[in-house]
Amino acid sequence: MLDWTDRWCRYFLRQISQRTVLYTEMVTTGALLHREPGRFLDFDPEEHPLALQLGGSEPDELAACTRLADQWGYDEINLNVGCPSDRVQSGRFGACLMADPPLVADCVAAMRAETDHPVTVKHRIGIDDMDDYDAMASFVAQVAAAGCQTFLVHARKAWLQGLSPKENRDIPPLQYENVYRLKREFPQLEIVINGGVADLAQAQANLQWVDGVMIGRAVYHHPWLLADADRLVFGQQQAPPSRKAVVLGMRDFIERELAKGVPLHRLTRHMLGLFQGLPGARRWRRHLSEQANRPGAGWHTLVEAMAAVREAPS
Repeated sequence: MLDWTDRWCRYFLRQISQRTVLYTEMVTTGALLHREPGRFLDFDPEEHPLALQLGGSEPDELAACTRLADQWGYDEINLNVGCPSDRVQSGRFGACLMADPPLVADCVAAMRAETDHPVTVKHRIGIDDMDDYDAMASFVAQVAAAGCQTFLVHARKAWLQGLSPKENRDIPPLQYENVYRLKREFPQLEIVINGGVADLAQAQANLQWVDGVMIGRAVYHHPWLLADADRLVFGQQQAPPSRKAVVLGMRDFIERELAKGVPLHRLTRHMLGLFQGLPGARRWRRHLSEQANRPGAGWHTLVEAMAAVREAPS
């Protein structure tokens, strides 16, 4: 989700769901330790509960970044052992770390020593030809022994050579049963499933077998699917706001960001799919796409775009 789940995206999604855990983009240890950390770590308090996702493979560096995460107030620190991109592999982190469970365990132990907040691991069900269930179970057992209690499992293996990151999200077949089996055999661990979940009905079906569901691109392109999450998943009785109410609730935040010099399109690009399926949704997207990056674009730009949409009362 690089360049997708930035702080503007997360603030927007939080207006739709108050209870779901939001994750940052993957941030490398080098970016935090050798550049200005606030550029990557700053967030609005409304974003809680919020997890920082780290990419790295040096225990000492991950420990230092975990200390920074604690200082900034993150609720969870997640180690990414699932990204298959060439750039990530060249830095010796991401999915290629599944081939070295002792190193991942050392990383988790170093991170756990620096925080009282959960340290979690996101990984694949396997990589390349190391894709049998026993290999994944051995990986989980070794990392759990180092103090990780929550595993977010993308239910596809990753091919480190021959497939692009996009192809690795689609071509390797989903194997949900491997993740369900992991929960059965490690009942003491929190197992969260990821991959191919497109709506809350699928999420609820998966929750019969695992502890949680992570949804990525489906939420980004169709953010309103989160609208019923607090009620259906978390048992909250309050009805979700209308989509227009969500936009109106963004006004103060947008105007604060504009005053800081943030271009409007940096915020509105995450909102294009909000009215998906409603009359006027295409005009909403077109107006924001064409107008939000122009000089003088501001709150009035969203008001103009919203005027094209017809929404039934919530």
